[in-house]
Amino acid sequence: MRLPLIPPAALTAAQRPLYDDMRGGIEKNFRGFTAIAADGALIGPWNPWLRWPQFGGPVWELVKALSSSPKLPRPVREVAILVTGAKFRSAYEIYAHVLVAEMRGLPDETIATIVAGQRPADLGREETIAYDVASALVDGHVLPELTWRQAVAAFGEDATAELIYLVGLYCAVSVTLNGFDVPVPE
Repeated sequence: MRLPLIPPAALTAAQRPLYDDMRGGIEKNFRGFTAIAADGALIGPWNPWLRWPQFGGPVWELVKALSSSPKLPRPVREVAILVTGAKFRSAYEIYAHVLVAEMRGLPDETIATIVAGQRPADLGREETIAYDVASALVDGHVLPELTWRQAVAAFGEDATAELIYLVGLYCAVSVTLNGFDVPVPE
């Protein structure tokens, strides 16, 4: 870990409002994995975002935009997030979203196959499309036209945009986690 956690008592005036907003959002929307230390410090990507609120604040706004009233089914979102975390080998992201994917009903074998960088044979149609969209994007390719059309047919244009932005967000999350060598909690 490259950055020590910031205990709430040590927050600056610029960090405090972001901390309060992130902590409330974590408690409401990010359950099932450890994101807040016993002393109230934020862990995971939230710690580096909090350290530099001029960068972390806008990223947090995107997190909130993609978390409030999502159009995509939760398992579809988790498939896309796991594909992204697996591509970047982002330990904390994989840790957190394996737990969330289990809560969303994805079987352990399916999760393990995605984390290994492969498309599971047992994915449903929507999850397969999410896998294909995320996989193409994290491999650095233009989204194939057929994959785009399948996503729009399955989810609609707005939810397909949500899927693309979700993959982009979790690319940023993965880079943050890897850049600051954020570990999996004890």
